[in-house]
Amino acid sequence: MIEHSLDQTYRALADSTRRGMLVTLRDGPARITDMAGPLPISFAAAARHVGVLEAAGLIDREVRGRDHWLTVRSAGLRPAEEWIAEQVSFWSLRADALAARLERRNRPADRP
Repeated sequence: MIEHSLDQTYRALADSTRRGMLVTLRDGPARITDMAGPLPISFAAAARHVGVLEAAGLIDREVRGRDHWLTVRSAGLRPAEEWIAEQVSFWSLRADALAARLERRNRPADRP
């Protein structure tokens, strides 16, 4: 199995055209030609975007004759999703600890 780096994933997702391509592919497989049609870029530029998505492991390509069919790799975003979940968990714990400390500090002292 090929490992794809988070850097490749985030680089691929950093571009709105590539994110749009991924959204389009949620509806099912599509040819590169069909993906490039509505975009305000050349077919060559669309093909380069596809190459970046493919290198990041976010899409698969199947060649059928002259047509290149693209599908979303469902597991492609999992490493990025896991990394974000780890960060959310880490910072949530820190935020909860800070909130508890501030609450203790601001609580009026019990007086007999």
